[in-house]
Amino acid sequence: MDLAEFHAEFFREIAGSAGASGNFKPVVFFERMAEHVIGTGELETADYVPWISGRKDARVDGYAGDPREADGVLTLIICDFQSSLELGRLGSGDIANIFERLVRFVRQVRDPAFRTALEDSSPVFGLADMIAARWGSLTKIRLMLFTNRELRARVDGIKAGEIDGVEATYNVWDIARLHRLVMSGRAQEDRDIDLVADFGGAIPALPANLGNSTYDAFIMVVPGRQLAAIYDRWGPRLLEQNVRSFLQARGSVNKGIRRTIDDNPDMFFAYNNGLTATAEAIEPVEPNTAGVLMITKIKNLQIVNGGQTTASIHAASKAKGSDLSRVSVQMKLSIVSPERAEEVVPKISEYANSQNKVNAADFFANHPFHIELEKLSRRVYAPSPDGGFIQTKWFYERARGQYADERGRRTEAQRKKFDVEFPKSQLLTKTDLAKFLGLWRGQPHIVARGAQKNFVEFAKQISDAWESRKDDFNEAFFRECVAKAIIFRETEQIVSDQPWYTGGGSRAPIVAYAIAKLAHDVGRRDDAVNFELVWRMQALPKALRTALEVAAAAVNSVITQPSVASQSITEWAKQPACWKRVQDLTVEWPDDIDGALVMKADNDGDRRSARLEKKMVGGIEAQSLAVRAGHAFWSEVLKWGKANFRLTPADAGIIQAVAAPGKIGSEKQCIRAIELLSAMQAEGCPLRLEESASTAPGQRR
Repeated sequence: MDLAEFHAEFFREIAGSAGASGNFKPVVFFERMAEHVIGTGELETADYVPWISGRKDARVDGYAGDPREADGVLTLIICDFQSSLELGRLGSGDIANIFERLVRFVRQVRDPAFRTALEDSSPVFGLADMIAARWGSLTKIRLMLFTNRELRARVDGIKAGEIDGVEATYNVWDIARLHRLVMSGRAQEDRDIDLVADFGGAIPALPANLGNSTYDAFIMVVPGRQLAAIYDRWGPRLLEQNVRSFLQARGSVNKGIRRTIDDNPDMFFAYNNGLTATAEAIEPVEPNTAGVLMITKIKNLQIVNGGQTTASIHAASKAKGSDLSRVSVQMKLSIVSPERAEEVVPKISEYANSQNKVNAADFFANHPFHIELEKLSRRVYAPSPDGGFIQTKWFYERARGQYADERGRRTEAQRKKFDVEFPKSQLLTKTDLAKFLGLWRGQPHIVARGAQKNFVEFAKQISDAWESRKDDFNEAFFRECVAKAIIFRETEQIVSDQPWYTGGGSRAPIVAYAIAKLAHDVGRRDDAVNFELVWRMQALPKALRTALEVAAAAVNSVITQPSVASQSITEWAKQPACWKRVQDLTVEWPDDIDGALVMKADNDGDRRSARLEKKMVGGIEAQSLAVRAGHAFWSEVLKWGKANFRLTPADAGIIQAVAAPGKIGSEKQCIRAIELLSAMQAEGCPLRLEESASTAPGQRR
């Protein structure tokens, strides 16, 4: 798909979503662009806070959270949305004019008279007050432009001088940059780090792969100043996803690391464990006169262990009195090709971080939870709302860009069939799911903190649940997830249609809190929303729609009246105090709400039935697979396990029962036998169940 086609499709998607949700196209454009940029790791959150001066010479459209949570970096966003199918273009003069409006806004908010003149209830009032309050602690201001026009030159992190004494940078996300990202099918853009041209010089390296041609590795000693400069340029994008999650959960700056930098910089190398990193490629130069290999360029560097070290060194570089000239850190750099990245990088991260328990929040795209939901989404048909013969499915996207990739590799005729089977409106991403489920768990304040922070919490909870109750994640669970997606999306439309809704950046928290309040009050009645009814209708029943209208109106009074007068609506919605106030609200629910509910005991009974059904299917499948493999196969498994001392007497008895001629092991025995085989395969057992089962007597090759 070329750029013009991509732009046209993206514009139609914006227009369609705006029509479906009752929102304005510029608002949907901001949300869509923010989703993509957050997905790259460049931003952790993005809140829509639109404001434009009467003379239209000053403007802001959003910001990326409180600078206190971003090492003192203030990120402000301005939008340039062209409501046309024709692809527009941006010149350098256009860029300068657009960013100048954002700079004017920054300078104006420092004037108390300007802030006093703003409406207290406007979303921008809280943003302006926050900027003024944080100004003395700011380390950098990032000015970011979202535009659906094409900019021929790339503008990413370019220095823009200072704004009233604070360093500023420009960053542009135009339609061409978005096109490159989406069409690459990758989670992040390429990061070509030129050490010589941009970061002070080449770094000496010692090859460490011992001549193994399938794997390249290097040991490097990186100067602290150089590492700080690289992180200052690329930020969290340098950190592998799991490490970013860990830093969000623990805080980015380690006091012990910082103390060593300040008090014993010469000993930093000795005291610190160093970094583990991966890259797709490097550009080395021939060894110098001392015989040392020098690395000049690194392609797509990712730090998979040492995120706190990196963030702490960067923070020190911004602090007065810290001297990084005597700080250096060791780095183990592994070269991993793009084809193997999804397989190898998560393993490097998991093993490198085992002591820090980063893997407690391990939630890569290939986690079994995501794989199970992906399988369910590809085989479970949604009911046809109009009773027609055409049935569709909800596409669960466990890896970024998976939907576009699945669609893009088909012919034109196959795409039309794909679009009917998996409509774009029925795309469900990982971060979508984390948001929907978080609300029903009673965590709207965490959902309001943004997709990345909410996903960290979601990952922990689902990972724990998967380990203890994986049978809960069955077809009934998938249907419930879809029902919650339908409820959320239709609640967005409900809020937009209300006469009291004033627009701005308040819709998202109102929607979140309305759903959470409904879930909270229904739970206190020992009832549950009838998700099966929503699934069957693929829409909201009238009683549920009415209840959500009531909930939205009730929470609106809390969301739009922060406990601190100067606090913005978006920041207020992130506080536990906001959720506590909503929980304490007394809501007069409509009389017909019972039509959308079921008794909690009945709902729990349905879940138990679904759990048992999944266990039964799992047992039957295991028994069938074990029988197809044949008794001779299991005899070989038993022989290998005993010879290699990999079976306890009890385990050997299980496999003996499955291997016995003329007998069929029980479902439980077959499940356990397969588990034991899997464990032995990890220890080097060459026997493969799938191969044996597919070629067993009576089976076709």
